[in-house]
Amino acid sequence: MIIKTLANKKILLLFIILSVFQLCAQQKDSLSKQFLMNIEIRPRGEFTSNYILPPNDSIDPYFYITQRNRISMKYAREKWLIKSDLQEIHLWDKNNKASKVGSINFYQLYFETKFKSINIRLGRQSVLLDNGRLFSDAPWAQQGRAHEGIRLMKSSKYFSNDFFFLFTRNYNSEFEPTYSPVASNKYKYLLVNNLSFNNNNGFLFNSLNAIDFLETTNSGKLYTRATAGGRIEFKTKEWYYTLNSYLQFGRNSKGKKLFAYYFQPEVKLSLLKSTWRLGAEIISGSRPNISDGSSGDFDVLYGVTWKFNGNMNVFTRFPTDVNGKGLINPYLFTVIPLNNKISLRSDLHLFYTQYPVLNNFGQKTTKFLGYETDLSLKYLPVKELEINYAFSFYKSTDAMEYLPKIQDENKLAFWSYLMISYSFNAVNLKHYKN
Repeated sequence: MIIKTLANKKILLLFIILSVFQLCAQQKDSLSKQFLMNIEIRPRGEFTSNYILPPNDSIDPYFYITQRNRISMKYAREKWLIKSDLQEIHLWDKNNKASKVGSINFYQLYFETKFKSINIRLGRQSVLLDNGRLFSDAPWAQQGRAHEGIRLMKSSKYFSNDFFFLFTRNYNSEFEPTYSPVASNKYKYLLVNNLSFNNNNGFLFNSLNAIDFLETTNSGKLYTRATAGGRIEFKTKEWYYTLNSYLQFGRNSKGKKLFAYYFQPEVKLSLLKSTWRLGAEIISGSRPNISDGSSGDFDVLYGVTWKFNGNMNVFTRFPTDVNGKGLINPYLFTVIPLNNKISLRSDLHLFYTQYPVLNNFGQKTTKFLGYETDLSLKYLPVKELEINYAFSFYKSTDAMEYLPKIQDENKLAFWSYLMISYSFNAVNLKHYKN
């Protein structure tokens, strides 16, 4: 028995050595096909007090847990690939003694091929353009955000250009739409062109233009809305400057004639042991004397708001969360890495409306809405594991009584979360041409 065991160990050792030699030899050959499977498990517990954050709409304080279980697979050949991300989102809260399934669906499911110098992607896919302000894959949200349609991609040394034709349809209503990656998309059809220029020497220009066809709830009539603009940035060794600006025109989903704008200037200083970002967002609203058939409310389309307007998402739905009065948000972000595994971050926000909010008697209130402080910690103990913790609070002014997020404007609003993400490659099979 002992002799047999030693023989088996020698065979196993010989097999490993031959495999290593074969792999090293294959590195010199070109890859002909690959199958990759990644598994992610991401539970997150959240606590809210004194403000409304879905899925809570009435209970205060409120604690709940969500968990994303995602299996990502990619099969790639020389000229084409298939990508799929199947995810299941689980929910636990005080209203449910047992857990329940919030959603089971594909975050992504697409086919991609190349025709001459153009890559063509067809199916459900995530869309992250520029800095994510107007189009983001929403990585923090458990469900993420995706779109369905066709994407054409072409790139060269200095330029890259993407064109999208996207659409929505009647999606399965068996699960909660809050946890669907596509249910929040408001368009019927959407055309997008994104052009980027990078001279690889500190200057970047990005132009983003979108036309969405919005369907009214009652009549089913389509209205056309256009968003045009872009962003420039300059980089030096320590300094970074950027300006993001857009115009929005056409008609909104209510059929009102639209003319709105967005600006975001920012400067960043990168030091040896810290990074500082100082900037502001200006999101236009409707002036008090605007006609009934017109609107000045800028819609931030399909981007993320927490990245720019605070982790608590007090202002995330425009124009609803500011009652159509616009938003001015000066901010200061600070990131301090303690070592190569732990980093601290502090985000400070001030919030003002562009035009005064009116009280129940039609009288003007203050433009100042309050301030938010976000403190977060990121810990990377090993390559496959990431732990995030954050604590945020929002101090309101009296004007927040007439906006829909804060329950009691005289008290602090709190939000905190702990999220653990474990992701690993379960399968990685490669085949090389000789």
